[in-house]
Amino acid sequence: MVKFFKGGVVSKTIIETKEVEISLFCMATGQSLSEHTSSRPAMIHILRGRGEVALAGETYEAKANMWFYIPRNLPHTVYSKKDMAFLLILSKK
Repeated sequence: MVKFFKGGVVSKTIIETKEVEISLFCMATGQSLSEHTSSRPAMIHILRGRGEVALAGETYEAKANMWFYIPRNLPHTVYSKKDMAFLLILSKK
């Protein structure tokens, strides 16, 4: 399911239930998700590649097998330094 497109970001919803939504994101090198917030708590699980995750202005290295917890309404960004795939797990509660 992991496919990268030069200069792009691809997202696919994998699971959606009453409690949770899980999406796969594939970000080509150099791509980013601009700063935003969510009204729901979330977790990111890095599957492959390298990048950065910024949480409330603090930037962290992101690489395979790392997890990040994002509380609701926390400003965050994601940047891919080398084709990066991750799961986004959003709580619906």
